[in-house]
Amino acid sequence: MRFNSADELIAAFPENVQDVLQKIRQAVKEAAPEAEEAVSYNMLAFKQKGNLVWFGAFKNPSGYDVRFGLFFDLDKPLPMDLIKQAVKFRVKENLISKGLEQT
Repeated sequence: MRFNSADELIAAFPENVQDVLQKIRQAVKEAAPEAEEAVSYNMLAFKQKGNLVWFGAFKNPSGYDVRFGLFFDLDKPLPMDLIKQAVKFRVKENLISKGLEQT
């Protein structure tokens, strides 16, 4: 199934997974307020001067697994500070690679 929007993609998951995806989505928006939201490879994606992050939830034998280059257990608190730091790092990395920011 292909999703046309982030809201449509998130709505396809059980409520507990929707909550986690919304929390990550909000953290990314806070860390990169100028980033554009998209759906890419049936995952949520954010772009700003290039790709920043993709994330989604994938079912595994013990339930759902949220992926963000890292694996998050849905039964434990999300490392929101780590997520925001990673996104800010990617924004800076993209700006540097485009010659828009000094190292």
